[in-house]
Amino acid sequence: MKKLIDVNEMTLTKLKVLSAFEDLSVKALMEKAIELFVLTKEKEQMDNMSAEEKEDLGLLLLMQRIDRTDTVSEKEFFKALKE
Repeated sequence: MKKLIDVNEMTLTKLKVLSAFEDLSVKALMEKAIELFVLTKEKEQMDNMSAEEKEDLGLLLLMQRIDRTDTVSEKEFFKALKE
């Protein structure tokens, strides 16, 4: 996805210097910085969740991974619950 953004001259100069030190293009450096920012925010959000919210999220993620065409009978379901 291509997006155009306006960056002030001071920040652009700093980006160019950092990109030279990192041996990356300015674009690659910005992509890396944005990725790091997003990961940090995701971690902060996870750290601020209660245990119950984390369990709910885990259950949601598990439910999204299931095969909806794979079914079991009611009898098998209750048998598994008893185990």
